[in-house]
Amino acid sequence: MKQRRYFIFAASAVSVGLYLVNSGKILFGTAEASDQKHPNVTGVKVKARAADQFDFDVTVSSPYDTAQRYADAFRVVDKDGTVYGERVLLHDHADEQPFTRDLYSVTIPRAVKVVTVQARDKQFGYGGKTAEVVLPGR
Repeated sequence: MKQRRYFIFAASAVSVGLYLVNSGKILFGTAEASDQKHPNVTGVKVKARAADQFDFDVTVSSPYDTAQRYADAFRVVDKDGTVYGERVLLHDHADEQPFTRDLYSVTIPRAVKVVTVQARDKQFGYGGKTAEVVLPGR
C-alpha cells in the first residue's frame, strides 16, 4: 500500500506553519511568523510648521493586531527621553499594515536637533525599531 503525505499550510495572526502530515501524525512542526514583541517604526516624514513646531507622519508595522494586543501609540522623544508629543491609537489596524498616522504641531525646543520616534504595543509598552529624525532647519 502506497503511503500518502499531505502538506497543510496553516496561518493565523500570530504564526504561520507548514506541517507534513503522514497518517494523521505531524512529522515536522511550525515556524513562527514573527517573534516580534513590539511594533516597529518603519518610516517618518517631518515638516516644520513654525519656528519650534513640527508635523510628523509616522509609519508603523504591527504584525499581530488583535483586540488584546496591537500598536496603540507612538511618540516623539529626545535623546534624554523627554516626550514632546504622543499620538494614542484607539483601535487596531489589522486591515492596514503597515499604517501611517500623523501627529501635528509638536513643539520642540530650538536646542533639540534630533528626535527619536517610538511605537507602543498595547500589552508590552514601548520598544521595537525606532527612527531617529533630524529636524528640518536645525
